[in-house]
Amino acid sequence: MATPHSATLASIASEAGVSVSSVSKVLNGRTDVAAATRARVARLLRDHGYQVASQIGFGVVDLLIGSLHNPWAEELIRGAVEAAEEADVSVIVTTVTSPADFGRWIDRATRRGTGGVLCVLHLPGSQELRRLAAARIPLVLIDPPEEPGSGVRSVGTTNWLGGLLATRHLIDLGHQRIAVIGQDRLWSGLARLAGYRAAMLDAGLGVDDRLVRHAQFRAAGGRDQARQLLALPQPPTAIVCGNDAQAFGVLQALAEQGMRAPDDLSVVGFDDLPVAAWATPALTTIRQPLAAMSAAAFRMLRANPAGMLEPHHIELATTLVVRDSTAPPRS
Repeated sequence: MATPHSATLASIASEAGVSVSSVSKVLNGRTDVAAATRARVARLLRDHGYQVASQIGFGVVDLLIGSLHNPWAEELIRGAVEAAEEADVSVIVTTVTSPADFGRWIDRATRRGTGGVLCVLHLPGSQELRRLAAARIPLVLIDPPEEPGSGVRSVGTTNWLGGLLATRHLIDLGHQRIAVIGQDRLWSGLARLAGYRAAMLDAGLGVDDRLVRHAQFRAAGGRDQARQLLALPQPPTAIVCGNDAQAFGVLQALAEQGMRAPDDLSVVGFDDLPVAAWATPALTTIRQPLAAMSAAAFRMLRANPAGMLEPHHIELATTLVVRDSTAPPRS
């Protein structure tokens, strides 16, 4: 590639056989240039070191996600793809787990162009945000790992309310010794833990720190923490889990000891993945609308790539789904 700006817009226009006005339109992301001409001019601009503005009319958006191999990710991808299909836009999915991954992605996206990026569980740092701005790539975060700044748009769910509803459900069933297995390194996980605490305090039950456990959002984390909770001199009669995967781990720990939910322990998850209804017993859980989250993020990007006059953060509602893994405690 040539060095930055090694040719003038006039010389590029002459090489492409178009007007300087058309070259300027392509450079600034305007779509009122024929697609074939736009592609040819954009390629020449990039060859001469220019960064071509990426607008939603390009027909492609990017979805960055940490993993492709779990039902949680599948729901988010499904929502984005279905929303994009309605708008005749394609989605390119890339695994990004580190700033280095993000840097490699933005290099590719800048070269080929993109209408914008939906970023799951990764909050770009200041340098990454500057690169996005320089490349004119709009951004919407999905389920950000920490509270984003006011200049970054994002979509999440009512995590605090979900934690509250899960705990209140168990309290209403008559449980008092209720444990929680949460995640204290993510914004969503902290909010769910806070909802649990609020429900316990509101019911006058207090919070026993021995019953508050932290683990990654994985089955292994739920299983390990459940083993420790069940070994307490006074084990809990119910456990609120930070996500469905942790809840499945709790069910595994019960099975190891010849126990089952809800006869020996009530269990509540969080997510309502499709597999939650297939578990044995079927899992009571908090439904967060994962597919709707990514669809809403896409529509936010599509409606206003520049992000003007829009809320910076929107939350979709969580709801309690009662199935077979919860019941009143045995007397």
